[in-house]
Amino acid sequence: MVDHSMQSSPRKSRRWLFGLLVLLVIAGLCWKFWPGSHKDGAEKPAGHAGKTGMMRPGFGGSAGPIPVRVAPAVLGEFPVYYKALGTVTALNTINVRSRVGGELVKIAFEEGQMVKAGDLLAEIDPRSYQNALLQAQGTLMQNQAQLKNAQVDVQRYRDLYAQDSIAKQTLDTAEALVLQYQGTVKTNQGAVDDAKLNLEFTKIRAPISGRVGLRQVDVGNLVAANDTTSLAVITQTQPISVAFTLPENTLETVLTRYHAGNKLPVEAWDRGDVKKQATGVLQSLDNQIDVTTGTLKFKARFDNKDQALFPNQFVNVHLLADTLHNVVLAPSAAIQFGNTGTFVYVLDGDKKVKMQPLVVGDSDGDNTVIKEGLKAGDRVVLEGTDRLKDGSEIEVVNDSSEVPTTPTEHLQGKPAAKGETGATAGKAQKVGS
Repeated sequence: MVDHSMQSSPRKSRRWLFGLLVLLVIAGLCWKFWPGSHKDGAEKPAGHAGKTGMMRPGFGGSAGPIPVRVAPAVLGEFPVYYKALGTVTALNTINVRSRVGGELVKIAFEEGQMVKAGDLLAEIDPRSYQNALLQAQGTLMQNQAQLKNAQVDVQRYRDLYAQDSIAKQTLDTAEALVLQYQGTVKTNQGAVDDAKLNLEFTKIRAPISGRVGLRQVDVGNLVAANDTTSLAVITQTQPISVAFTLPENTLETVLTRYHAGNKLPVEAWDRGDVKKQATGVLQSLDNQIDVTTGTLKFKARFDNKDQALFPNQFVNVHLLADTLHNVVLAPSAAIQFGNTGTFVYVLDGDKKVKMQPLVVGDSDGDNTVIKEGLKAGDRVVLEGTDRLKDGSEIEVVNDSSEVPTTPTEHLQGKPAAKGETGATAGKAQKVGS
């Protein structure tokens, strides 16, 4: 009888050896490709950012200067702009309607076309109005003939009365008849003029210069005098105005200059406040402040020669309220905000910085007016402020790409070369004092 236990032992041994071999292979691969390892067992290059190599002095608690980028405070002029949301408004908007009724036989404009005052827009069938004019002219001619005959009779009666051939009553009756016919002729002349005017109204013309909108009726439609449905709408776009509001706490400077006769420049920027579309001047202001919003309405006028502004368009308004002269300006990026207030890091010599408290004024995003705390020529830290404190040692660099983005990184764009140590890798060039 075969002993099965003796046959299974060699198989189990082979399986155990095979499993051990697989584990050894996996362990070798992990060691070879594990991040930070090296085939030859050599030490990793020093100064490699974000790894376990040596860091540049001055970071992560190591001693050494902190690289920063600086810029000087300067003396200059600062334009003070007030910004607001505005709505483009046409100076005139006309709903074109017919003054007479009839069939529309002609449309002489294209939708969206620019027209001048007096240009033909549409025409109503004129035949009935031509006939009415002929009738009025015929009646006028009849009464003019009767008036002429009555005037001849009066002259004849005057001669006879002078010869004492007729009674005074006959002459008076003839003169009254002349006056009656003169009144009738005037009435007939008014009817003729009215008929001519109605005939002229069959040609509908543009009352102002501007852009025509979409037409509301088509050829063949019957229109009535002063119909509720207009034939078209004309908006005057040259010049054009922009309505906007300013809060009451900013009015003093604007109103002082406006009442002094100064023309305050106004810029219209697109909705994203990225592109300037037009430049104009402040034209007028409202006569009272809105009590619900505490704002005052203004209007600025723009020539709009390039048609950049469109009625009912939303724009960002930049009103140049004033220009400050000979003020100290510092880059806004250098200004810091802390528990003690507003401050900057100012170079104290060439190797250290100090915290300098500030009193700031207006800002345009790029530069800020410094009322107190700085003078022209003071160098302030633009980049690298997150690593600084009062009295920190610094190293001024030329390029912002050389300022580390985190305390454990080397200067950006300056990777450690082979053989460099953490103290020399990526060292920036100094700016001359």
